[in-house]
Amino acid sequence: MAKKNNFKKAKFEERLLNEINSLLRTGISDGRLQRVSITKVEMSPDYGYAVVSWDTFDASTRGDAKKAIEAAAGRIRSELAKVLDVRHVPSISFVYDNQFEEEKKIMDLLKSNSDNNSEE
Repeated sequence: MAKKNNFKKAKFEERLLNEINSLLRTGISDGRLQRVSITKVEMSPDYGYAVVSWDTFDASTRGDAKKAIEAAAGRIRSELAKVLDVRHVPSISFVYDNQFEEEKKIMDLLKSNSDNNSEE
């Protein structure tokens, strides 16, 4: 039974991710959110709370994007209530996902390390 529940939860998380990304592209007119992408959604076991990770394609606009996404959180949740066929829409918390920045740092370190080794 636990596997079925995990599958159902994963499918709901994926649906939330897709719906929020769609809302950011077409449903919300704030230009600061046009370059924001939702990278991951993690639901609580009771489906009452969702942590939504986001990233922006332009790191220099991260501060503006953070303000915009926090300001739009209530609107996003109410728009989700219209498109999702669920009894309760989870509370949503948005967090910045720095995975790609960290990955770039690691790749740069590996590259500089391999450059140093090739010089020896």
